[in-house]
Amino acid sequence: MLALHQKLSPVFRRIKNLPVAVRLILGMLLMIGGLFGALPILGFWMIPLGLLVLSLDFRWARRGYLTIIIWLRKWRNHRHQH
Repeated sequence: MLALHQKLSPVFRRIKNLPVAVRLILGMLLMIGGLFGALPILGFWMIPLGLLVLSLDFRWARRGYLTIIIWLRKWRNHRHQH
């Protein structure tokens, strides 16, 4: 997870400087777009990104984001073992 934050840190420095209302709208739009994952351009990748943006302000989003990251790591490790 640290590597992801290092790659995205310039972007998130800019996002942290946005007003809370703008971050809330951005995070919610990303999560809503993620629900349409079967469509082109929109995808399921938008849900963790939306949670990541919302995690700057909300503890529930931080827990959800960390849960997704832990699940993805376990899935990746399991997949590489077989």
